[in-house]
Formats: sequence, structure tokens, C-alpha cells
Amino acid sequence: MNVPKDLNSYVRVLKMASTPSREEFSQIAKIAGAGILLVGVLGFTIALVMGFLPA
Repeated sequence: MNVPKDLNSYVRVLKMASTPSREEFSQIAKIAGAGILLVGVLGFTIALVMGFLPA
């Protein structure tokens, strides 16, 4: 593990990174929210089906 080389690599990545614009952040938030909602609905549907099936 070469610590100075690793630190240089991290610093380079941080210099390349930029803050997203408001529009870009909004789009990412909408997509993430839709994904979370989809997983929740899928889980709820599976729970309902499992509740109606005889054990």
C-alpha cells in the first residue's frame, strides 16, 4: 500500500469532481425517488401476495 501514491490519486479525483447544477441534482433526485418508490411498491405487492397464499 503506497500511501503517497494513493493520496495523489484521491486529490486528483477531488480536483476533477464538480458540484452538480440544480437541474442535474433535481433529475438525479427524481430518478432515485422513482427507484425507491418502485422497490417499495414491489415489496408491498410481494407481501400482499404472500399474505393471501395459504401457508
